[in-house]
Amino acid sequence: MEDWRRQERICVAITGASGAAYGMRLVEVLLTAGVRVYLLISDAARIVCREELDLELPPTAEAVTRFLNERFGTEPDLLSVYAQDDWFSPVASGSNAAPAMVVCPCSGGTLAAIAHGLSGNLIERAADVMLKEGLKLILVPRESPISTIHLENMLTLARMGVRILPASPGFYHRPQKIEDLVDFIVARILDQLGLPNRIGRRWGDGEGVPAAD
Repeated sequence: MEDWRRQERICVAITGASGAAYGMRLVEVLLTAGVRVYLLISDAARIVCREELDLELPPTAEAVTRFLNERFGTEPDLLSVYAQDDWFSPVASGSNAAPAMVVCPCSGGTLAAIAHGLSGNLIERAADVMLKEGLKLILVPRESPISTIHLENMLTLARMGVRILPASPGFYHRPQKIEDLVDFIVARILDQLGLPNRIGRRWGDGEGVPAAD
């Protein structure tokens, strides 16, 4: 698989919307490809991980780092997990921000906070940094139906250059299992990050090639 190490760093935030599998798979693919990941996990996301993935995350950021490194079998120096109130983390300041940030999945509450410049926790602050520094920010909302408030918040952010990438997988690749649907969205996120990938099948292509051997 392609080595994206020269892309340096990507901040990934997982919030409490349903669809934790999207965020975890994104982290796995990035780490496997050699990308340094700053990972932010909300308290609500921990609950969703437990309910949807049977994934019981340890209580501290350091323990989560060790847990995920072991789970994914990746290099230990590539992943850094930060607590919601760790205001000394690199992503809390524009002086050391990652070049790109993905909120996946993005809850309606987090969407609203970002759209209105709130910084009540590290996820919201990190997103605010991306906006003020003119860096790449991708939000992956997973909500249905979508209210007028959600739509207005998305439009507000889209006008500022934020990529809104709903977790709405296609079916032209003939998915055989849930993981195929998850990979469809993860591949689209990687495309928006400018990272080459061969996850799944693209429109007009033949059979897809797995992300890893």
